[in-house]
Amino acid sequence: MLTRFLIVILAVLNVGVALWWMTSRPPEPAAASRAEPGVATLELLKSPPPGTPAPAVAAATPIAPSEPPLVAVETGKENVAEVAPPETKPEPPLAAVAEPAPPAPEHCSSLGPFADQAAARTALAALGSDVRRQHLREVPGKAASGYRVMIPPAASREEAQATAKRIVDAGFSDYFVVAQGEDAHAVALGQYRNREGAERRLSTLVAAGFPAKLVPNGAETPASWWLDVASTAVPATLKQRASAAQQHSLNCARLR
Repeated sequence: MLTRFLIVILAVLNVGVALWWMTSRPPEPAAASRAEPGVATLELLKSPPPGTPAPAVAAATPIAPSEPPLVAVETGKENVAEVAPPETKPEPPLAAVAEPAPPAPEHCSSLGPFADQAAARTALAALGSDVRRQHLREVPGKAASGYRVMIPPAASREEAQATAKRIVDAGFSDYFVVAQGEDAHAVALGQYRNREGAERRLSTLVAAGFPAKLVPNGAETPASWWLDVASTAVPATLKQRASAAQQHSLNCARLR
């Protein structure tokens, strides 16, 4: 009797254990339906055990198309990423602006002397466009203190006296035979204070056939013409082109 009772108890316990085991087992996951082509399936990830650190997820940083690529630069300890400068196209060089050339220096000169105004104007025409400004001026001549009419010295005093005798025979008076000095053996035929009187005396003697001449006392210079010009040409070149005997520097303020 006791044995049967024990067998019944063991059977009941086995049945209870079986029922507990069946009820406590997790349900089997439903069979995944067949995935259609081209459709992604969803998979559930198992939770990690407690205490396990979550894996680091690298955030994708979008790179703008305009940002330059990163270039690795090797240093003494580690490689450092630097940003490469954007590629720039060389700009075309600016066209050189030509600076105006400085004006040529101006020279002012007096060219001359010329015998008359017509000769000075001919010289001005020869200079042409090289002359920027010009002025014609006359320089009055310098008169002598007196004038003498005389026949040049002869080879000897006897010859000079023979000439004086012919002068007297021709009807001329007021003569004198020079005895010494640089005019020794010359025949003096008068001394005059002005040129007009001396020229009248000279003309009558020459008409009578005597080789008389007019000798001024002191320095005498005739009137002359000068050409004052302002030009960028070399003054020596202007002198040559104008056929001038002299060239003097001139203050350009006189030609304003």
